[in-house]
Amino acid sequence: MLIDVLTLFPGMFSGPLEDSILKRARESGLLRVRLFDIREFAFDKHRVTDDTPYGGGQGMVMKPEPIFRAVEAAGVGEPPPRVVLMCPQGEVFTQRKAWELADHKHLILICGRYEGVDERVRTNLADDVISIGDYVLTGGEIPALVVIDSVVRLIPGVLGDPASPYRDSFMEGLLEGPQYTRPQAYRGLSVPQILLTGDHERIWRWRRRMALLRTRQVRPDLFAQAKLTSEDYQLLQESSDE
Repeated sequence: MLIDVLTLFPGMFSGPLEDSILKRARESGLLRVRLFDIREFAFDKHRVTDDTPYGGGQGMVMKPEPIFRAVEAAGVGEPPPRVVLMCPQGEVFTQRKAWELADHKHLILICGRYEGVDERVRTNLADDVISIGDYVLTGGEIPALVVIDSVVRLIPGVLGDPASPYRDSFMEGLLEGPQYTRPQAYRGLSVPQILLTGDHERIWRWRRRMALLRTRQVRPDLFAQAKLTSEDYQLLQESSDE
């Protein structure tokens, strides 16, 4: 996968791209990331990339010309890229969207700043407009890193276990249940006995029940949309009876 990032602050990406899974994906050739400084695509000698908004208002708005030119420079070649604008007015990023983006060989991520980006970028350039949550950040760089990390781990071969992405939270509309490892007991806190039985059927049922209960408690919005089976309802009933 090729991911091009259009940003005013390319230095924000150096650390995260040089560690952990993203580093290994790049070193193995499964991922290539190019950073484009939007200022380099401005017309004037001062490399101005923002201006006051038409109609008045606070703050500055990113100009369309440098962004259009940067996308055109990054988008050369086949297959055509998927252009994503990071913006708080976009759709909320989900695991389902990560899988959708992972199907593309070339992504271009546009990082907004200031009061926002000229609307012509959204309506005439971006294929997707994505927000990572209902809060305000200083720019689109951190959201872009979130998208990169979430998408890259879905590329076949990036993770050590090919089945790992399919066991993640949200894959079935539910959160994962609790996980434990050694030691068996620590400061008087013990691992649930059922996990030590070796009975895979009972362990699976316990984990599924915990996932159902955790999702219902922590994310009732997800739970309301989850497609539950008759066995799921039985597991929840067992919890109510205990």
